[in-house]
This record gives sequence, structure tokens and C-alpha cells, in this order.
Amino acid sequence: MTTATPAAPAAPVAADPAAAPSLTSTFVRLKLALLRNGLRGSTKRKAAFVSSAVFALLAAAVVVLVLALLRGHAHAGTAVVVLAAILGLSWAFMPLFFAAGDETLDPSRLVMLPLRPRPMVRALLVSSLVGIGPFFTLCLAVGSVVAVADDGAAVAAGVLAVPLLLLVCVALARAVATANVRLLNSRKGRDLALLSGLLIAVGAQLANFASQRLTQAGGLTALEPVEAVVRWLPPATAIGMVDSVSAGAYGRAAVQLALTLAALVLLLWGWERGLTNLMVTPDGSTLAAAGPEKERATGGGLWALLPGGRTGTVMQRTLRYVVRDPKTKSAWVTALAVGLIVPVFNALQGTGSVYLACFGAGMLGVQMYNQFGQDTSAFWMVAQTMSSSRDAFVELRGRAYALGLVTVPYTVLVTAVTAGLVGDWSALPEALGLALGLLGAMLCTGALASAYYPYSIPSEGAFKNVAPGQAGLAWAGIFGGMLSAAVLCLPLIALTITLHVTDLHALLWLLLPVGVLYGLLATWVGLRLGARKVATSLPEILQAVSKG
Repeated sequence: MTTATPAAPAAPVAADPAAAPSLTSTFVRLKLALLRNGLRGSTKRKAAFVSSAVFALLAAAVVVLVLALLRGHAHAGTAVVVLAAILGLSWAFMPLFFAAGDETLDPSRLVMLPLRPRPMVRALLVSSLVGIGPFFTLCLAVGSVVAVADDGAAVAAGVLAVPLLLLVCVALARAVATANVRLLNSRKGRDLALLSGLLIAVGAQLANFASQRLTQAGGLTALEPVEAVVRWLPPATAIGMVDSVSAGAYGRAAVQLALTLAALVLLLWGWERGLTNLMVTPDGSTLAAAGPEKERATGGGLWALLPGGRTGTVMQRTLRYVVRDPKTKSAWVTALAVGLIVPVFNALQGTGSVYLACFGAGMLGVQMYNQFGQDTSAFWMVAQTMSSSRDAFVELRGRAYALGLVTVPYTVLVTAVTAGLVGDWSALPEALGLALGLLGAMLCTGALASAYYPYSIPSEGAFKNVAPGQAGLAWAGIFGGMLSAAVLCLPLIALTITLHVTDLHALLWLLLPVGVLYGLLATWVGLRLGARKVATSLPEILQAVSKG
């Protein structure tokens, strides 16, 4: 009788490596899932995505058509090379201002996963090619190649230049985002996101100024010195390579190709190093927050120059809002920049006037509106300290003083710069008097609007400055106050016109002291009337500013 020998256990079957999906395909599917899931939210989000996609498609079609029409133009190469440089600059700064709109720009979300930097760089690079921005960049690259490719060799160079331009732009954006990920997740990063409106305003003025200069006869010639430099800077070197091949400068094209490839390699290497540091370096923000806070003297330094009592305290609190509160800071910086850009750019274009300096005073005067809204629900602490109209008057006066501490020197500066650019120094006193009179009128109506039309400013949402259901209050307060301020300035305007019409130019300097006194009087009246309303409406104001 024989005993059966037990069979040896079967060797474990090794997992088929081909069965596991690649990291790149997984990241691409995740990016598509993010785009798809973003459309499953609110109707406003769907409308925003669809409208942005349609706008990008239309803009891409128009740009490609315009670039195609440049084909054969003597300065076509200059235009497309400068355009490629602007495109690369936009991709470099995009993560710093619009990171909140794209969660994939934040690689810190992946630090806890067992992923190596190099495969992750490859996967993120490919997934970054999915989206509206890369598609728009691809269209610009194709249109640029069409504009300068004159023969078969140039077309072959263009086939290589298009993907290189796109890869360099995407790698540049990713490297910048990774290097600044700690900043983007901090309060300073949120401040940068809020300042994107300022970037758009400045960019619009620059684009308007450049378009007017370029549409003039020989306007593209002015770009030649710029193009001579940027054609050697990636990613513009990719389009510059195609232009060089069209001109028969094959040696120059080879150098530009080498520069483009070197830039791509360096960006990928820097990106990989950034990811490695991000994965192995702990976030020290919480450690810093847990440490002992340094004692700060609240009354030392420049704060000691402020008046004593409640007035100085209110001024300090208001100025600290400007420095620390993201939305208040954004509003102030935007007003300061736009108030200077409009008169200066108009003066540079030859269409300026010294009276446009009033625009800067008006932009900052708007900051007086809805003074209690920036306090939000913390206004109850301010309300507890006001028991009479006198207390309310001192409160509003301190806020107006803080605003004037910045606005008055700024108005003098803008008026002087504008007068110098337009070459009309004789009109400086009258323009400055009008600007200061307008500022006083806006402080007057701003105090009244703060008392009669307070509204809440939500703390969340970078571009949401009015709580739901209070938009009517905001429009009534701001636009009603601005129109009222314009009406209050009619006596000053009438006086200015009268002195000009009657040829009493020697008396125009009187508009400066008259404007100052008129502005002070208007401010005092507005503060007095607003204080009476505030003293009798503290519960209503608290309820209105606490809805955010």
C-alpha cells in the first residue's frame, strides 16, 4: 500500500504589471473627473464654465485668424515672438494669482501618497495639458507658426515648436506653483488671489495703451528692440526658431532650439526638486503658530504719532484693517493703482488732462462707503462704546482721518504727476482744489451711506463683496453717494468755469484754498448728520453687517 505524496503548494502567481494602470493615465482620468464633477455643482458654476469655454474657443478662433492674416507681413515674426513671450509670462504668473481656481496646482495634496517625484512629474505634466488654458495656448502656437512658416523646412520646425512651446509654458506654471505652494496656501497667497483684479485692471490699461500705439503707422516697428531680446528667451525661442528657419538662418534656429530644450529640461528638473523638498519637508506654519507670540507694542513706533483718545484708536484700527484684512487691502491697493493709472496713461497717450487727477481722489473716496461693513459681526464691540451722537461722531471722524491720512498726500502726488506729464503746471492749484473738494464731498456722502445703507461683506469668497439679499443696499449706497458727491461739487465746478470764461485766470489759484475749505466743510456736515443716524440705529446696523 503506497502513501500518496502530498502535492507541493503552488507558487504564488505574480501580479501582472501590465494589469495595473499607469500613473499618467490615472492622473489624466483624475483631471477629467475634476472637470466633470465641477459641472455637477450649482447652476452658476456650470454657467461660468460653459461661458469661459465658449469665450476661449471664440478668442482662440479670432487670434488664429488674425495671426494667419499676418502671414507675409514684414513684421509678422516680431509680433508672434513678442506674443509668445507674453504667453510665457502669463503662464509664469498665473499660479500666483489664480491658484484657488485650480486644485491641481497644489501638489501638497499628494505628499501623503507613496509616489516618487519623477513619475509624478511626468503624470502631472501630461494631465496639465487637459484644460481650456492649454487648448488656448495650443491655438496661439499654431497660429504663430502659420504666420511665419514660409516653406517646408519652416513647417517642419513648426511641428516641433508647437509642442515645445506648450510644454515649456505648462512646466513653467507647474514649477512656479510648486516652488510657492506654501505661499499660495497662506494668508499672503489669498491676498495675491484677491489682487488678481488689480492685475487685470493694470493689464487692461497696458493692453489698451499698447494697442493704440501698435495700430498707428509703423507701430510694429516699435516692438523690434523688444523682439531682438525676447527671441533668445524661452518659450519665445520656440517661435523664434521657426522664424529663423523661414529666413534661412539655420545656425540661429539651432541655437534657439537648444535653448528651448535646455529650458524645458531645467524646468522639469527644478519642478522635480521642488516636489522632492515638498514631500520631505514638514509644513512649519503650524509650528510657528504654536510658538510663543512676540509681544508687540500697540502704541509704539509710528502709531505714537496718532492723536490720543478714541480718535487715535479708531485711526489705528482702520489702518490695521487696510494692512491685514484681505478684502480691505485689495480694495485699497486697487483704488491706489487704478487712480494713478488712468490719469497717467491718458497723459502718456496725449489725451490726458490735469483734471483727471480727480479720478484718483474719487477712487479712494469710495473707501469711506460702508465703513461698518468691514467690522462684520465684531461691530457689536464698537457699538458698546457709543452711547451718544458725540461718540458716533468721533468714531466716524477717526475713520475719515485715517482715510485722509493716505488720500490727501496721494491726491497731491497724482495731481502733480499728471500736471508734469501734460506740461500744465499752471493748472495744478485749481485741479488740486477740485480734487480735494471732491474728496471732501465723498467723505460726506460716504459717512451718510455708512449710516443709512450698511451691508455685510462676506469673509469667504474672493470676489463676493456683498451678502445675499443686500445687493440693493450696496448699489443704493455707493452709486447714490457718488451722484450726491458730484452734485455737491457743482459749486466748485461752476466757480472754475466762471473764472475761465471771464478770463480771470489770475484768480484760478484761489480754487486751491476754496477747495480745501469746501471739502472740510462738506466732511464735517456729513459726519455730523451720519453720527445722528448711527447713534439711533446701532441695532439695525449690527444686524445689517452681521449677515456675512
